[in-house]
Amino acid sequence: MKSFRAALAAVLAMPVLALGPSLTPAVAAPGETVTAPLSTLIAALPVRDEGSRDGYSREQFKHWIDADRDGCHTRNEVLLAEATTAPEVTGRCTITRHTGQWQSWYDETVQTDKNDVDIDHMVPLGEAWDSGAAAWTAAERRDYANDLDDDRSLLAVRDSVNQSKADRDPAEWMPPAASATCRYLADWVTVKSRWHLSVDTSELTALHRIADGCDDPVITLTHAR
Repeated sequence: MKSFRAALAAVLAMPVLALGPSLTPAVAAPGETVTAPLSTLIAALPVRDEGSRDGYSREQFKHWIDADRDGCHTRNEVLLAEATTAPEVTGRCTITRHTGQWQSWYDETVQTDKNDVDIDHMVPLGEAWDSGAAAWTAAERRDYANDLDDDRSLLAVRDSVNQSKADRDPAEWMPPAASATCRYLADWVTVKSRWHLSVDTSELTALHRIADGCDDPVITLTHAR
């Protein structure tokens, strides 16, 4: 699996763009790495009304795929990467039930059955569609749905808490664990920035409100498009 840590090692030799008055995340090109405080990333998000969900289906975002052809599709790649206790793997990439553990940081629970773990898209597919992905190519939507290049994009979490989130943005849903608030907000903004997705006004208001209770962490991300 190509993890964010591996990708970070690959870009360390590249120039890193420290954002100032003349450079914002909105003008960074695909493959460019930027570093900025959370507040700067929020301020740079394009604000637009959400488009119609006409034409949307999860099938518009092809997943799960085996991008590197190592026998592990994206779901299993994330399960293996995020296991706090490694599960038993048979064959090329069959994960045996009840042999691993996963920490669901959304609700501070531990899962011991892979079937109780969902792989959550930090910014859900429906929300991505509403925020710009409706205009993407099929290949761009496939890459988004299987984004293993940044480990903030896909998360192994308890299935029931992921289902309660559905396609809602932070104006409508936040993780139940108070310890997850600032991390969730930062990761949400990172993914929206990485993929040049927009926010609507209610979402932007929520991002600013929640960020006021956080420490304005400095975030590094590489633009995917």
